[in-house]
Amino acid sequence: MEPFNSAFGKNVSFVHPAYFIISGFIGLPNMKYYYVFLFFVFIISVLANMAVMTVICLDYNLRAPKYVAVFNLAFVDLLGSCALVPKVLDIFLFNHYYVSYNDCMTFLFFCYTCLSMQALNLVALCYDRLMAIMYPLHYQAKVTHKIMFSVIASFWLFAIIADLTAVGLLTRLSFCRSVVINSYFCDHGLMFELACNDNFPNIVISFLLPIFILWLPMIFILSSYICIAFALFKVAAVKERTKALKTCTGHLSLVAIYFIPILITFTIGPEIHPNARIINLSLTSVFPPMLNPVVYVLYTQEIRLSIKKILKLTQRDKVMAT
Repeated sequence: MEPFNSAFGKNVSFVHPAYFIISGFIGLPNMKYYYVFLFFVFIISVLANMAVMTVICLDYNLRAPKYVAVFNLAFVDLLGSCALVPKVLDIFLFNHYYVSYNDCMTFLFFCYTCLSMQALNLVALCYDRLMAIMYPLHYQAKVTHKIMFSVIASFWLFAIIADLTAVGLLTRLSFCRSVVINSYFCDHGLMFELACNDNFPNIVISFLLPIFILWLPMIFILSSYICIAFALFKVAAVKERTKALKTCTGHLSLVAIYFIPILITFTIGPEIHPNARIINLSLTSVFPPMLNPVVYVLYTQEIRLSIKKILKLTQRDKVMAT
């Protein structure tokens, strides 16, 4: 983070506290049961996403470019859950409310990067559906492994640079007002508000990040489905139209699961109670990683058939072994 600090002068010194205090819920009793609930959601999320990744790796039929994005989504969900939930459980179930300065910055970076990639990965999946329905005859040329890998890699690069910039700008702040973060994790917005020196660059980055990571992806997805809807209305056969809609149902479910709770939180803004904000954001962080693999298994016939085939092979091997 030295380049960020040196840009503001070599003789500038910053007050970096030894630790931050994560306050969590305010005035609510028995909230440990809520974190136990998050623990079970976390276990289901880890197992489900590992299962989806394993199935895609084992089945040669799932090597289409689309499943590069599906695999990446499962990987991001798994990484995001492992970055967030164990630390949250450690803080609130085992009363380790004091988080060191460096741990807090690392915690923030990984959580924000994974949340960013979840939104951007939905754009990659939307691109696949858009090309499949708008240009069915040219789909194989427009959605190749090279293109999908390039899209996913560019999204990863953007997310890492953007969130690394946000964390880097935090390191030039002096935290001499307070070290108490009124959230369930090291929240960027609540952290730079604790600074006693100029935090204008942090305000700018906190304004730009939601635009590029939430609003623009959502606008692209909504615009794509408007185009898809117009294209489907031109299809004469009701059967073909219904079949095309079914291929979009899973992706639309993922979009709703991810974006609606976040948009509610950002729309209400400062008026939302801190406890309600924590519940909304924490559920937004843990529920999509748990539900994404479930939705894809339910709505993707290829994955269902692959799971059945793997289970049959496993049962046959057990029978032969006995």
